[in-house]
Amino acid sequence: MDTKLLELLVCPVTKGPLIYNREKQELLSRSARLAYPIRDGIPVLLEHLARPISEEEAARPPAPKPQP
Repeated sequence: MDTKLLELLVCPVTKGPLIYNREKQELLSRSARLAYPIRDGIPVLLEHLARPISEEEAARPPAPKPQP
């Protein structure tokens, strides 16, 4: 996921920041407790296609950012 693109994207529900989960290919919104899928490299920011996440999953620290 391009870091510049990630800086521009926000949760469509809360307008809060999104966290990239490389392992699951999702963008997590902690405030909305939703995980938006990334399909073929394109974030699908539609609430009805998002997966609800648990409070524990939302509380996990983000993975470290790759070093350039």
